[in-house]
Amino acid sequence: MRQISFFETTRTLTIEDFKKSQKFMLTSLFLIMSFFLQTIVLNASGAPESFADLVENVGSSVVNITTTTKVKAPVAPKGVVPEGSPFEELFRDFQNPNNPRQRPRNANALGSGFVISSDGFIVTNHHVINGADEISIEFNDGSFRDAIVIGSDENIDIALLKVDSDTTLEFVEFGDSDISRVGDWVMAMGNPLGQGFSVSVGIISARNRELSGNYDDYIQTDAAINRGNSGGPLFNMDGEVVGVNTAILSPNGGSIGIGFSMASNVVEPVVKQLKEFGEVRRGWLGVSIGDLNQDMADALGMEEPSGSIVLEVYEGPSKDAGLLPSDVIVMFDNKRVGNSGELVRIVGDTTVGRDVDVIVLRQGERIKVSVKLGQRPTNRELNAKVTPPEPTKPNEEAIDGVGLSELTDSLREEFSIEPATSGLIIISVDESSSAYENGLRKGDIITDVAQKPVNSVEEVEELVASAKSEGRQSVLLLVRRDGQPRFIVLKFN
Repeated sequence: MRQISFFETTRTLTIEDFKKSQKFMLTSLFLIMSFFLQTIVLNASGAPESFADLVENVGSSVVNITTTTKVKAPVAPKGVVPEGSPFEELFRDFQNPNNPRQRPRNANALGSGFVISSDGFIVTNHHVINGADEISIEFNDGSFRDAIVIGSDENIDIALLKVDSDTTLEFVEFGDSDISRVGDWVMAMGNPLGQGFSVSVGIISARNRELSGNYDDYIQTDAAINRGNSGGPLFNMDGEVVGVNTAILSPNGGSIGIGFSMASNVVEPVVKQLKEFGEVRRGWLGVSIGDLNQDMADALGMEEPSGSIVLEVYEGPSKDAGLLPSDVIVMFDNKRVGNSGELVRIVGDTTVGRDVDVIVLRQGERIKVSVKLGQRPTNRELNAKVTPPEPTKPNEEAIDGVGLSELTDSLREEFSIEPATSGLIIISVDESSSAYENGLRKGDIITDVAQKPVNSVEEVEELVASAKSEGRQSVLLLVRRDGQPRFIVLKFN
C-alpha cells in the first residue's frame, strides 16, 4: 500500500486515512462556514446582542405627556332656589354633603409622544390631548415644558404639538413603514401606566391591519404596549419611527402581546399638513364605495373581485366627471385599486384640486374618466342626493317572483322614501322564488341593473333578458334598503 506524507507531519498516513481526514476537514469547514453565515444573517436582520445603543441614540427624543382638563362642579337645578337667595349656598351644601364647598376640579390623563424637529414639534395621539385645557411635556432629562396644539386629525388619531425651547432639542425621523416586514424587530418607547420612560422590544406580528377607520394602516406588534404608551414611537433597528403606538387588544386592559401602531407612511404626510395648514386636507372623489365578492364579479363578467364598486355618487367631483353607480374603479392615478380600503387611502393622499385619471369598468368596457379632486367635507355635509324622477305607473313583474312598481307619491309616503331616491320599489316577493333566496325584500328600491340606472319596469325586464341571452348566470342589482345602498346578485334558475 502506497504511503504519503500529509502536510509534512511526522505521521505517515494511508490513502484511507487521508480520505477520512479530508472528510473530517470538509465537515469542520462546513460547520464553521455555517456559523459565520448564520451570524451574518442575524446581523443583517437587525437583531443586536443588546438594544442599549439604540435606546441611548433615540431615547432623549421620547417624551411623557400629561394633560389637564377642568371638570365643572355640579350646580343646583335652576328654579329650585332663586339666584342670589341666601338659601342658595345652603341648598348647594345640602346637595353635596360630602363636599359642601366643591369647586371645579382638574382631571389628569397620561400619554406619550416624540420630538420630530429641533425647534420643538411633537407627535402624539389625538385621543391623548383631545379636550385638554393644559398640556405638559416631560423630557427624558426631567425638565418640563408647556405645549400647544398645532392641529390634530381624528381619522388616524394623530396630533401635532409645539413647545418653546431655548436649546436645540434631540429629535427622531420617520422611516419607511412600507418596507417593514412581518418578523422585523421593533422597539416601543413611552410612559406605560404612568411609570415614566420605558422600553419594550418585539417583532412586527402583522401588517396592514384595519380597526375602524377609513384610513387605517396599522402595524401589529407583540412589543409590550399598555395604557400610557399611546402616542409613543415604534422604532425600527435603524432608530427610525415606523409607527405611532395607538391601541391594544386586551380583555383586561393590559398588554397581551397584540398592540397596534399607525404606520409612519400614513402619519408623516398628515403631520406635514398639520404643520403647514393646522388641518388635514384630503382628496375627495365624492362617492360611496364598497368591495366586490366573487358572485358580484361573476355577475359583472369579471375574472376576479378586484377594484372598488361605486354605490352612490354625490354632488361633487365624481358626478361632474360622469362617474355612475355600479362603476367599478380599477385604477386611480395610474395606481391599481385592489379594494375600497386601498382606494380611500390613495385618494386621501392625493393633492386637493388635482386632475386625476380614473379607470372604471362599466358594462364590460374599461373607460377613462378625468376627475378634479375636491377636499373631503365633514360627514354632516355628505347628504347631497340625486334629482328625483317623475313617478309613473305601478305594479308589474319583470323579475320572476317579484312585484315591481315605479315610485308614486303614495308609495313614497307609505314606505318613507326620500324624495331624492330614484328607481323601482319592490312591493311583493314570493318567498319561494330565487329572488327572495338571493336577498330581495319588499320595500327594497332597485336603482341599477347590470350597472345601468333603471326608472321603468320595462328597463329592468330588458336588462334581465339581455343578461340571460348573453349566457350570464346572474345579474348585479344596486338596491336601497332603509336608505342605504347595497349590492345584491340575482342568480337565475
